[in-house]
Amino acid sequence: MKKAWKLLETLLIAFIMLTLLPQNAAAADKGQTEQRTDNYLRRVKQKGELVMGTSPDYPPYEFVKNIKGKSKIVGMDVEIGQKIAHDMGVKLVVRSMDFDSLLVGLETGKIDMVIAGMNATPKRAKSVAFSQPYYRSDQKLLIRKEDKGKYHNYKSFAGKAIGAQTGSMQATMIKNQAKNVKLKTMDKYNDLVLGLKTHKVDAVSVDKATAEAFAQNTDGIMVIPAGLKTESSATSVAFHKGANSLVKAANKSIAEIKQKDLIDKEYLPKAGKYLTAGKTKKEVKASNSMWAYKDFFIAGVGYTLLISAISVFFGFLLGAILAFMRLGHNQIARSVATAYVEFIRGTPLMVQLLFIYFGLGVVVNIPALLSGIIAVSLNSAAYVAEVIRSGINSIAVGQTEASRSLGLSRTATMRYVIMPQAMKNIWPALGNEFVSLIKESSIVSVIGVKDLIYQSRVVQADTYRGVMPLVITMILYFIITFGLSSLMKVFERKMNHD
Repeated sequence: MKKAWKLLETLLIAFIMLTLLPQNAAAADKGQTEQRTDNYLRRVKQKGELVMGTSPDYPPYEFVKNIKGKSKIVGMDVEIGQKIAHDMGVKLVVRSMDFDSLLVGLETGKIDMVIAGMNATPKRAKSVAFSQPYYRSDQKLLIRKEDKGKYHNYKSFAGKAIGAQTGSMQATMIKNQAKNVKLKTMDKYNDLVLGLKTHKVDAVSVDKATAEAFAQNTDGIMVIPAGLKTESSATSVAFHKGANSLVKAANKSIAEIKQKDLIDKEYLPKAGKYLTAGKTKKEVKASNSMWAYKDFFIAGVGYTLLISAISVFFGFLLGAILAFMRLGHNQIARSVATAYVEFIRGTPLMVQLLFIYFGLGVVVNIPALLSGIIAVSLNSAAYVAEVIRSGINSIAVGQTEASRSLGLSRTATMRYVIMPQAMKNIWPALGNEFVSLIKESSIVSVIGVKDLIYQSRVVQADTYRGVMPLVITMILYFIITFGLSSLMKVFERKMNHD
């Protein structure tokens, strides 16, 4: 046993070293290269596209709209990104991520720049390079209309809860200045506004332009002054540290934007046209109906089923291999399988997903969808392995002894005697694992995979309706999982009958 644990420790140390060494080597090499020459702009022009990372839940900066049945990220920041890419002579590619993952995506090379209403704070400037500011805005608080007159600024919220986006400047300001206020952070502003309407928080700290957009399009909320001392309200474009050529090119475009006043004259008005303001109540109701977004939910179901089906197949295949490795007599194979199972079961799926997408992204660029499939498959394999192993161990030893006494080989015994009986025992547990896998696949939405959860958030952002998209999503997940459970029970009854 001690030898097994020692081997496990050695394997884990080797895994960590193999992971970190390429990153450290790449970082050192990159640092030396940057001292000699900056090739960032040249590489962008060579590939012909500039990848912009953003978190599209921040109108009018960036948000998702249903345009002719297809989701499209629009807003002021997207227009600025288009301008920068156009001036570089390349195509703009917009990639959606959670706000607190944007800088990680930038550092690991998943994206070339971040334009997401991000403020250039000194802390962030230590790890990324910022362009010149392209916009300045005051800070506001969103409150419920029923609380009008009760709150005047952040000082009125002593002992109350104020919400802010995770990793945002607003969260930092509330934490540093409103000492007697309970800070609650969430990844999406849509969730924060929903939390405000359902009394989970008493206010939401947000940028002025975004506050007005939400108040204009959401019933029951209004805007009040925040009263916060703004540390830095300058919104800038973020680039990889050392990408001076990209920063210089962006600054040139930003200077032209300021000179021609394009934000106020073109970009903000264009973003405003995408919002529901100005439409009649009947038009707003029709455009915000869930039926109008049926294609979004259908696409989400398609991605969810695709990820689940592939992950079930590879998860079962790898799980079976791991189970037999643990049951075998080869000490090395048993130790490797045990280390894998214990490590995967001992770490959260989200951490595994982020490591595959961002961590391994330093060495090899794995697309978001493939990263999601790999993470869910590897995670499921560990649990499937234990299900299969426990099922095989549940068969009486006498079965093996009897078959061997009849002249059957070890392989034949496993194939014709043990496994048929074990499958009857493990089938219900496998069914539960497959159902859980479908639900756990929703985690891939955090890296921008357009599964059912991702699409429900798109609908939330587009309609400013927080609850109904979630209800539809719950129903769709229930239909999928109930259907799979029913199918598994059919096979289970057939096995018991046989």
